[in-house]
Amino acid sequence: MNRHIPLLLLLVLILAGEACSQDKSAETTEEKISLDQKIGQMLNVGFRGTALSDTNHIVRDIQHYHLGSVTLFDYDVPRDTALRNIRSPQQLKTLISDLQARTETPLFVAVDQEGGNVARLKPEHGFPASVSAQYLGETDDTDSTRYYARRTARTLSELGFNLNFAPVVDLNINPDNPVIGRIERSFSADPQAVVKHASVYIEAHRNFDIATTLKHFPGHGSSKKDSHLGVVDVTETWSEQELIPYRRLIHSGRADIIMTAHIFNAEWDTAYPATLSKPVITGMLRDSLGFDGVVVSDDLMMGAIRKEYGLKTAVKQALLAGVDILTFGNNAIYDPEIVPETHNIIRELIDEGTLSRQRIDESYRRIMELKKQLLIP
Repeated sequence: MNRHIPLLLLLVLILAGEACSQDKSAETTEEKISLDQKIGQMLNVGFRGTALSDTNHIVRDIQHYHLGSVTLFDYDVPRDTALRNIRSPQQLKTLISDLQARTETPLFVAVDQEGGNVARLKPEHGFPASVSAQYLGETDDTDSTRYYARRTARTLSELGFNLNFAPVVDLNINPDNPVIGRIERSFSADPQAVVKHASVYIEAHRNFDIATTLKHFPGHGSSKKDSHLGVVDVTETWSEQELIPYRRLIHSGRADIIMTAHIFNAEWDTAYPATLSKPVITGMLRDSLGFDGVVVSDDLMMGAIRKEYGLKTAVKQALLAGVDILTFGNNAIYDPEIVPETHNIIRELIDEGTLSRQRIDESYRRIMELKKQLLIP
């Protein structure tokens, strides 16, 4: 009987080794899934379609790549048509409900509903009329601001939106600014007035569990050009007062999300615009202003980024800078493969050691903390 002990011992060792190998394999798979889920939460994309079909790439992006955020538009710029995502209140409510039904982790469903000239929900499609930030600033009546902000927030909530890419807190320093002043997106040139009306706007949205977004950090109001078209240099026009709304709203606890600006200032960074700049996002916003909430990029498909940097460089620099959510609106150009492409780039950056897993974990924590506050019971 003793002579069988070595054989039994060998069998036990073999089985133990197989079990250990299976455990390691399971751990590797679990780690991979966990990392993929975190990366997915860091992506925000636009897509075509007023109803959801299984063949739409957005379904794949949500289910396979764990996409965390989508942005809806009323107009498809590449096709120059009003047929994009929004046709009527009931259609839109169904679309958003169907999107959320495809995922276990609730999506941020975002829209640019600033009011006035930048409003995706328009009266011709059955939505309430809105007014511009400039109108509210010139009226300078907080009751009026509260009325219109509550109407917007209530509409968004009833439709199923949970994130508004507003308010704009850029100062109206240059009224001829083609992307801010000229289209009435700023409350005022006075930072105190901007803080006053933005605070009312934010609180009205919070009453309906709608997250808001301060934009465009660190201030787009003094620019002379449109960053949708190319690089905008504000080295000679930007001033420190443009940080006042951010500082005060952050310190008062009213900053849910902050959106970056694709503007260049040699005083901040001699190599990259704000969205891709660590001195701006980590140094200025995180360290100096003390913001530890979610930072979302403006659309990385806009001309200021797309025409100057390749996709990998833009993704790498934005993440190294400290951006948490990368936005690809798919409305300057349209790329149905942008999510898998970006996902693979981030994995490559991690594998090659350019980007740490800790950096991914930081963004994932910020995103999920905000989602738990708003979306997850």
